[in-house]
Amino acid sequence: MTLTGSEVALAQAGLTRLEAAIARHASAVVAFSGGVDSALVALVAWRVLGDRMLAVTAVSPSLAPHERADAAGIAAELGLPHRFLETAEMDNPAYTANPVNRCYFCKQELYTKLGQLAEQSGFAVVLDGFNHDDRRDHRPGQQAAREHAAQSPLAEAELGKAEVRAIARRLGLRVWDKPASPCLSSRIPYGTPVTHETLARIDAGEQVLRGLGFASARVRHHGEVARLEVPAAELAAALEQREALVAGLKAAGYHFVALDLEGYRTGSLNVGLG
Repeated sequence: MTLTGSEVALAQAGLTRLEAAIARHASAVVAFSGGVDSALVALVAWRVLGDRMLAVTAVSPSLAPHERADAAGIAAELGLPHRFLETAEMDNPAYTANPVNRCYFCKQELYTKLGQLAEQSGFAVVLDGFNHDDRRDHRPGQQAAREHAAQSPLAEAELGKAEVRAIARRLGLRVWDKPASPCLSSRIPYGTPVTHETLARIDAGEQVLRGLGFASARVRHHGEVARLEVPAAELAAALEQREALVAGLKAAGYHFVALDLEGYRTGSLNVGLG
């Protein structure tokens, strides 16, 4: 499906605003996860700033290995200057305790490391992929971004998710329709400790889901129970593959496998936070 004339015009107007937001900076390090938001920021920064930008992907146990590989692949396809950066949020007890503001401690580590890299390498600013719609979500990590003076050009250009996807599609980014993929820790209920073992189990479980064709799905970790969220339209398909799902999730280390009849929805573990 191609964009209509009006959609092209809106995408171009949004792109122009994004380019202006990025052009305010002499140079930039871009926090690059490989999702559509950060990919768009990185690509436009590359177009505007050239070799005065660097895309950086943070690597830790909470990053699924296939997401690391995908980030590297996207950067290579686009010809972006790119590197990986090890972060150590798992060494912080405040993070592994998994409070409701867990993301704050993760982003504190991220923006500290990105800021240090920017300063050491002579880059003027750190840019992230926070978009205009994210203001309405539970985003404690954004406090850390503000504390470290990271800039959010998508939000500055008033671009929400739909506009981001339209612009990315217009520019030929293959991830324009990529589902959101937050870190593996987001699958763990607040108050349940984040451990290396739990993250590995979740990743193994989600590999099973992807292998069976469920591209947009989650393994929500509830101790020995894996609560599977697949899109509501795919619930029937999940039941048809019940035996394979049960076998795969048990091989990943879960004793019980539950299918959530409400279906997949982002931020389901944020229910009740207010």
